This record gives sequence, structure tokens and C-alpha cells, in this order.
Amino acid sequence: MKHEEKSAITIRLKIKALYPELSPTEKRIADYVLDYPEKTSRSTINELAQFLGIAVSTFFQFTRKLGYSGFKEFKIALLTEESDASVSIHENIQQSDNDYTKIEKVFDSTIQSLQDTKKLIHAEDYGRTADIFLKSNIVSFFGIGGSSVVAEDMYHKFLRSPVQCQYVSDYHMQLMNASLLTSNDCAFIISHTGATKETIEIAKTARKTSAKIIVLTSYPTSPLTKIADIVLTCTAEETAYRSEALASRISQLAIIDALFVLAMFRNSEQANQSLKTIRTVIADHKL
Repeated sequence: MKHEEKSAITIRLKIKALYPELSPTEKRIADYVLDYPEKTSRSTINELAQFLGIAVSTFFQFTRKLGYSGFKEFKIALLTEESDASVSIHENIQQSDNDYTKIEKVFDSTIQSLQDTKKLIHAEDYGRTADIFLKSNIVSFFGIGGSSVVAEDMYHKFLRSPVQCQYVSDYHMQLMNASLLTSNDCAFIISHTGATKETIEIAKTARKTSAKIIVLTSYPTSPLTKIADIVLTCTAEETAYRSEALASRISQLAIIDALFVLAMFRNSEQANQSLKTIRTVIADHKL
């Protein structure tokens, strides 16, 4: 990744990515920074530590964990983000908002999610994933709950490609599919949190077969990612009545679309033949 791409990753995204592995005290700091970025950027480290009831060294180590040399660099980055409207903290939907405003905020949240996910792109990982797909005998898509819906959409899309793929919604059948993979196959696993017990069991089962494992998640330090060969990261903004997990579907679908396009361009001759075959059989069933 280029330097400018790294620098575009905001403090908010860094905190969200690391959040699952933070200590309870660090999560208190993270929550305060996310909820009150302006207050944080205008306070000294001593004032923040006193307000949160923690040691100054704890806050200092928190900034180091985010990749900054210390509080000063962290504060400068936070002030810089405040002046950039594109990285401003999302304003949540209020009961007092009229219908248009509520709808607009949902759209703004979705747009922000896509923009944030775009900043997390590692093009080489997308390219490696497309190459693995095309070289695999079978690519099996996995997901539990809401992620299962995304996995089915991915299966529906890749049926149009030269990639040989499979998908089932039932958890036990997913486990069975995972156990039958080989070293020439690939398991593509979707999980917003990367911490769902069933999903981790699927990944462990696939790992025993020596299949390649690719994970799509919003939390790149989650337990699931420890099992993966490649991790693709998305992010999402939470709004009232729409959780972060639900909002992340848009970002996940965008990543899947990108992988589909890469795979199709890498083998355009077979890709065109696959599309022609699918379109022909579907056309026969249209009025």
C-alpha cells in the first residue's frame, strides 16, 4: 500500500479495527475518543487521564497501540481529521428528524461506509484472492446469520464466472462442505465480527484440509483472522435501528463485486463464455 493510502486511514477506523483486542480500560478511552473527538483534540493528556480516571501512561500507550509515536502525534492527527469533512464523525439519526432527514442520514452513512472501506483496500490482497479463485478446483462460500445472505449473493454472482463454486445455508452442511475441501480448494468466509463461534469452527475445519482460507470481516484482529491466509477488511457506520453488522453488508457487497470484476478480467475468454451460457439459459425463462 502506498504511503498516502496508509495515512488516509483515520483514527476512527484504527480504533474500530483494534477494538476487540483492547483491554476494558483501553475500550473506555476508545469510546470517549469516538464519542467526543473534539473534546479529546482540545484537551491535554493529563486532563483526559484525570477525567477518565486512568494513568497518563495508559492513555499514552493507547496512542502507541494505534500506531502513533505518542499523544502529540495522535492529537495532531485528530485535529487534521476534524478539518476534513470527508472523515467527520457520522451524525446519528434522531427521533426529531423528519422523514427526509432520516433517509438522507441512512444514505450518508452508507456512503461513508464505502468511503471508509475504500481506504482499507490492499490491492495486492484482492489480486491474490482473484488468482486463488481461478486456480482452485472449488471455492466454497461460508457465512452464518446475516453473513450467510452475503455469501449466497456472492455465490449467485460467481456462478456467472469461470470460478467453480458452492454454497449452502445450513450450518451443519457448511461444516460438511468445509471438511471435504482439499489443498487445491478455497474457503471464502464472511463474518462481520470475526468472532462467531460457528464461523470459527468452519474455518478450523477448512484449515485441517489445507485449503486456502480467505476472510472478509470488519475486524482485522479478530479470532477468525488468525486462521486466514488473506484478510479483506470492510467497515460500516451504525445508525438508529440499523446495526453496524447490517450496515457492513453494503461494503461487503462492494468488495465482492470488485473480486468478481478482477476474476473476470483475469480470464476474459472463459468469463465471456460463462456469461453467455448463463444469459442464454435465463433468457429461455423470460417472457
